Amino acid sequence: MPVLLTKEENSRVIEMAWEDRTPFEAIKQQFDLNESQVILLMRSSLKRGSFRLWRERVSGRATKHLKLRNPDISRGYCPTQYKQR
Repeated sequence: MPVLLTKEENSRVIEMAWEDRTPFEAIKQQFDLNESQVILLMRSSLKRGSFRLWRERVSGRATKHLKLRNPDISRGYCPTQYKQR
């Protein structure tokens, strides 16, 4: 059964999927979307070329999967990523 997301949630999932240090497990925990569902969402939301670039970027990337990630990294994003506005 597909998870229905608001426009804002959809945008946040796309943002998290593009982030190098945000694992798919974090998206699963926050939005109840597994990796396959995130891939489908990205495929339907991005242009073909952007989707291809994203897939090349995340395929095999250790930081996108908790099991492959260095156990010393406990954060989901870079400390300077979210700047105060």
